Amino acid sequence: MKCPFCHETDNRVIDSRLSKDSAMIRRRRECLGCGKRFTSYERIDEIPYMVVKKDGTRERFDRQKLVGGLLKACEKRPVSITTIEAIADRVERNLQERGEKEIPSSMIGETVMHELHDTDPVAYVRFASVYRSFKDINEFMVELEELISERKGAAALRTPTVRRRGG
Repeated sequence: MKCPFCHETDNRVIDSRLSKDSAMIRRRRECLGCGKRFTSYERIDEIPYMVVKKDGTRERFDRQKLVGGLLKACEKRPVSITTIEAIADRVERNLQERGEKEIPSSMIGETVMHELHDTDPVAYVRFASVYRSFKDINEFMVELEELISERKGAAALRTPTVRRRGG
């Protein structure tokens, strides 16, 4: 922290306190160069993520919008609100780990679809039908057929084969 008086960078913290709303920390510092005291404020750097839509427009990432889409996809399905919140947490963490300030909506949509695919097949198809905006029933059927074949493949891997002895 640079001293506002002599611009020296060596200083020591004398006192630290949380602000009234606990949103930042107030620190009293003493410059080791000139001996004067000054106050600094420390707060979390909240990066506003911008979502780049398909048409090129940008809007601020809205977690409530994400949760709302998940709720619609999972409506009348055996998916708890805790699971929906956990999916939203994972998607949001994924955005933070990318470290980019602008995220394509397609990346968010694909991440949500991957999460729903592993959670509930009906919710997955519902979300995919809106997200991918299927033009006709054939596109919808292709998605369903892929899901069915994946499920059959997974079931075949789980089912042990039984050998019968001839005699």
